[in-house]
Amino acid sequence: MSERYKVHNPEGIYFITLTVVDWIDLFIRPIYKQVIIDSLKYCINNKGLELYAYVIMSSHIHLIVSSCQDFELSETIRDFKKYTSKKLVQCIKEYSESRREWILDKFSLAADRIKRGVNYKLWQDGFHPVELGSNKMIDQRLDYLHNNPVEDEIVENPEDFLYSSARNYCGMNGLIEVVLIE
Repeated sequence: MSERYKVHNPEGIYFITLTVVDWIDLFIRPIYKQVIIDSLKYCINNKGLELYAYVIMSSHIHLIVSSCQDFELSETIRDFKKYTSKKLVQCIKEYSESRREWILDKFSLAADRIKRGVNYKLWQDGFHPVELGSNKMIDQRLDYLHNNPVEDEIVENPEDFLYSSARNYCGMNGLIEVVLIE
C-alpha cells in the first residue's frame, strides 16, 4: 500500500472510502445496507470508532471517522471489512437475490486473483484514508460525501437520502448517530 494512503496520525480525522470489487452495485437492497448500518453501530459501541459522517452508495461507502485512544483505525476498518464481507456473502446466499450467481462469481474471481485462501473477495484492498487536517478540508469532504446521492441523481436534496448522515446534520433522525462536526 502506498505511504500516501496510511493512517499516520492516530488522533486524526480521516475521510475514507470502501469500494466493492469491480464497483458492483451491491448496496441496492435494504438488507445489504442494514448489514453496513449494524456493523458501523457495532464498531462505534465496541471498537472505538468515532463516526462523523457517512453515505452508503450503491457500490461504495464514504466515511469521515477517527478512532478513540485505545483503538487503531486501520485495525477497526480491517475488522469491519472482514466481518461485513462474510455477512454480506451470507445474505446474498440466503435471501432472494436475482443476481446471486453473477455477484458470487465476481467475488469468487476476485478471491482467486489474490490467492489468500478465501472463497470470496467483496471489498477492494485498502480504504484510502485522507487525513482532514483543517476545517476547510473537513467542510469540503463533508459536502462531497453528503452531495454524492444528489450528484448520482438519486435524490434532490442530501437530507432526503436515508442512508446518509446529511439527515443528522439537518436536525433529522439518521439511521446512525454521528458526532456532528461544528
